[in-house]
Amino acid sequence: MKITMNIDCTAEEARAFLGLPNVGPMQERLLKEVEERLRVNLHSMEPEAMVRTWLTAFKGFEELQEKFLSRMAQAAGAKAKQRT
Repeated sequence: MKITMNIDCTAEEARAFLGLPNVGPMQERLLKEVEERLRVNLHSMEPEAMVRTWLTAFKGFEELQEKFLSRMAQAAGAKAKQRT
């Protein structure tokens, strides 16, 4: 037996019906706090320090990308050897 029921309601209505808490106000407060902390940290950092931090992250990403590409090339080479 298969029963299908469609309910047309808003997210707020569904949350209230299921007894779930409304976390919207808490999310707004936390978002404002995170935004303020980010703003303070950005103003406190010197441009040179920020660029150095970002370049380090990009260097790590480039190394990861190179490792993936080398592994893919190795896998492609192994498949080519199996075919011959």
